[in-house]
Amino acid sequence: MLTSWILTAAGAAFAVALELFEALAIVLAVGISRRWSDAALGALGAIVILAVVALLVGPVLLASLPLSVLRVVVGVALLLFGLEWLRKGVLRLAGRRTRSDSLREYLEEREAMEALPPPAPGQPDWPARVVAGKGVLLEGLEVVLIVAALSGGSQGAAPALVGAAVAVVLVAAIGLVVHRPLARVPESHLKYAVGVMLSSFGVFFLAEGLKVDWPGGDAALLYLAAALLLVSQLHVRRLAT
Repeated sequence: MLTSWILTAAGAAFAVALELFEALAIVLAVGISRRWSDAALGALGAIVILAVVALLVGPVLLASLPLSVLRVVVGVALLLFGLEWLRKGVLRLAGRRTRSDSLREYLEEREAMEALPPPAPGQPDWPARVVAGKGVLLEGLEVVLIVAALSGGSQGAAPALVGAAVAVVLVAAIGLVVHRPLARVPESHLKYAVGVMLSSFGVFFLAEGLKVDWPGGDAALLYLAAALLLVSQLHVRRLAT
């Protein structure tokens, strides 16, 4: 039980933090190159939409499904997210795909915003609001779906929400203090690790929904993650040669 709780919280924290770093890069770029008020309004509009989606996907949808069906749905959802993160992570580590870098995205977005004509005095800056809102909305949708899926596990919503809350506080603090994404965060390796974790949860919940009894109970998450790590590392070495 404790193993599953800790892994769920850690998976949510890492996944949410990485998505929020990308959203942070866009909002900071808009705020620094245009106006902070417009960047904040765009981000706030996206957060309101995400809150509505979270209420629909979380309490409404998940609570309406039988437990076995819920675990199958959760398992498939986590597999879809996890395998995509894992695929990209393997390609990045093998040098077949550009490394993930929120700092680079921040600089590119800032340059693009500075190239736009400034708004008239006293007028709203709609391009800035749209860019900030779109960045938060796209990254936030993935956050909502991942947290909702992890909340459908045997431990309930608590570990996923705790992990997500820790990530939100951490990324917000970095944004307030540093005013730019961190240059030395190993995003590619972290996303690869999250891919391993989410894929492990996906396999675990899907099998449970299909009435499979895992040897060792929740400890199965550890050997599933080890197996995925081993296989994916073999693919990294094969692709890197």
